[in-house]
Amino acid sequence: MLDFAAITAATPGLADGKVFLDSAGSSLPPRIVTDTVIAHLRREADIGGYRAANERFDDLAAVKTSIATLIGATPDTIALSDSATRSWADFAYSVPLRPGDRVLISGADYASNAIAALQRAAATGAVVERIPSDDTGRLDTAALANMLDERVRLVSLQHAPTNGGLVNPVAEATRIAKQAGAIVLLDACQSIGQLPIDVIELGVDALSATGRKWLRGPRGTGFLYVRNELAHTMEPARLDLHSATWTGPTDYRLADGAQRFEFWECDVAARLGLGAAVDYLLELGPDEAYAAVAAGAEYLREAMADLTGVTVRDLGTEHSGIVSFTVDGHDPDQLRDRLAEHAVTVTVSRATSALLDMTERALPAILRASPHYFVSRSDLDRFVATLATLTQR
Repeated sequence: MLDFAAITAATPGLADGKVFLDSAGSSLPPRIVTDTVIAHLRREADIGGYRAANERFDDLAAVKTSIATLIGATPDTIALSDSATRSWADFAYSVPLRPGDRVLISGADYASNAIAALQRAAATGAVVERIPSDDTGRLDTAALANMLDERVRLVSLQHAPTNGGLVNPVAEATRIAKQAGAIVLLDACQSIGQLPIDVIELGVDALSATGRKWLRGPRGTGFLYVRNELAHTMEPARLDLHSATWTGPTDYRLADGAQRFEFWECDVAARLGLGAAVDYLLELGPDEAYAAVAAGAEYLREAMADLTGVTVRDLGTEHSGIVSFTVDGHDPDQLRDRLAEHAVTVTVSRATSALLDMTERALPAILRASPHYFVSRSDLDRFVATLATLTQR
């Protein structure tokens, strides 16, 4: 069982009675994360960035080991980056495409992924097509099976979208796509740190993730997992002296494994902070943390269902820790700001972030509450009571 008092004490951002419900945006880091980042920045100020990084060489390598432990992988399949978006794009732009090739995305896909896929298709003559959703809003695996042929090169799957509590059937969709020989890239930006992820069980070829959300790491951190057998066949769209070795005037050799997707220059302090965040979750007990997130979100959905004029907008049959909602007669931005005046933090998700899904549902914007395991039931009750006071006069 999670030690809630210890977790709260280790989270400075919870001081002064704040109710923080935006871990789907950028969560509150535990003290060990900020202490790790600040300590390294101070060390850089004392002796310079190169020496400071050399002192932490083994610790930087251990970040990959920790991530690999969390997702059931090996360290050589992990490439560190500055964001989930960077990781997703670095992999997607490295998948060879030719005229007539097909890239499949889902209705839940994030704007950055869709834009990158469209740009890549326009440059290569490939086409981007949408996988239909079923009547619950989940990715329709039967429709996916019917769409597949030898021209499908890449299937983009969204584990949990940015704009609601939907969880897609990743393992089943991956199995179907792989039978047709397609490469499967999973966006785990909203699922890493709040949902169980085992890349072997899921079967995906690659996975992109961020540090700043449910992992409670620093901004400017992320990682890419690439299945080892596939990594050795791929050449990233961009290289440097870390991702490859200059072996002669006109020759170079790619690095082994996922390292070929990394660049040498990086924010060392932030990466050490990411490692501290992953280690904190591993020590806490990932399964207990995941269960606490799920229980908190479900408690909130049930409580909000009783509020007049409030509509919970989450799709699917299995839910993540994101609770999306609208309130009749209230502008989402204005309501977010009024809640902030009462020390309650939520955020707004717009159609520009999840265009296909939100346009189809005629939702220009929704409010998003995302309680992490450090949010108590009394915090959730306070949020619901505050929301009721602000909207039901």
